[in-house]
Amino acid sequence: MTRKELSGAPRVLIVAQNPWSRDLLAQLLLSVRGDAQVQCCSDGQSALEACRAKLPDLVLAEWALPVLDGLDLLRHLRRLRPAPPLPFVLLSERTDAASVREVLPWAPTAYVVSPFDPNNLQQRLRDLLLKPGQAAVGQAPKLPAGMCLQDFLESRRNSSHGAPLLGEVQAALSQSLNVDALDLGDLEREFARDPQVTARLIAAANSAALHLGRPCQTLAQALPRLGVAQSLNLVLGMALQRSACLENEQLATLAQHYWTRSQRTADLAFKLAKALDADADAERCYSAGLLHCLGDLALLRCLQNWLLAGGELIDAQITAAMSEFAAGFGSALRTRWRLPLELRELIAATYQLGGGVYSREALVLSLAAQWARLSVDEDPEALLDSRAARLLRVSAEHLRAALPVEA
Repeated sequence: MTRKELSGAPRVLIVAQNPWSRDLLAQLLLSVRGDAQVQCCSDGQSALEACRAKLPDLVLAEWALPVLDGLDLLRHLRRLRPAPPLPFVLLSERTDAASVREVLPWAPTAYVVSPFDPNNLQQRLRDLLLKPGQAAVGQAPKLPAGMCLQDFLESRRNSSHGAPLLGEVQAALSQSLNVDALDLGDLEREFARDPQVTARLIAAANSAALHLGRPCQTLAQALPRLGVAQSLNLVLGMALQRSACLENEQLATLAQHYWTRSQRTADLAFKLAKALDADADAERCYSAGLLHCLGDLALLRCLQNWLLAGGELIDAQITAAMSEFAAGFGSALRTRWRLPLELRELIAATYQLGGGVYSREALVLSLAAQWARLSVDEDPEALLDSRAARLLRVSAEHLRAALPVEA
């Protein structure tokens, strides 16, 4: 396929074992051709069967695949259609001369070393999918005729991309951070205040390392498992998604409210756990506090997509949607991303304490969330009569030790 031969929306097959890798590749592709028809497979055999059913215009495949690896997939496709050769981008961690010699006879369109530079891969995709001088083709979503906001939100609850990204994360990424100059501490400092990044990296670390001991429940635990390059690539993929930045001023203002509440709850939970000198894990408390408004933020992002698709939105609809859908969006995300059960239980404690015996972390989260919801005029010592404070035996001194929390 040359750029002149491609007409209409391209059909692209993405083959990667890890769902987070598939998502990143899809976002990179859609940033170039938002009209692309994307099909994803997790192994080479299912990809080969899909190609036999209908050849795509382009294949992006990792070498390391189960059942049938990426190079074997390339061999089969070269035999299936020898001329003109099907455009095939092979991604691999192998950089040794023997591996390169093994690949060369099968003439992949591109051999990309992983972890890859997303900007370079984007350029390769532009060369393959756009005509000379053509700008990236954006997505132009349109609402089905007669669809109302409630139906739209119902249809997106189990498939949303999550929350928008904080402005400071967007700014850091726009500076084209140099992977070679970064370490894990740099990434933790850049990302530690962002609920979306924290949740996605925790989920990715657990999916990529299912048998490496206890599940990751904090960003500090997730980053070493993923490494600098993969962590940064995943965040870059998030930044390329639609509505990663909220354009509507009212929705952006509401998002800032929930970001502030999330960060305040996280700070309070961390400091309360430390002040109590308890067995509570302060880092896990911080993580749960940061993630507890993820559903509210994801819903705001979905409302932005409604506007981009041509829908209209008034204040009353926003208020009603937040009341009806935010909790469901959050629950669906935590389940779909398979966040560790212990972390989900701590997040749930920010809303209400269930029956039975409570962990110290759950009580800390409950108290921190109540505190974070107080107005500036309300005295935190009023919380000393709360159930969580009584069970933790919190004193006024403990509360003072958890201050200050304001910037």
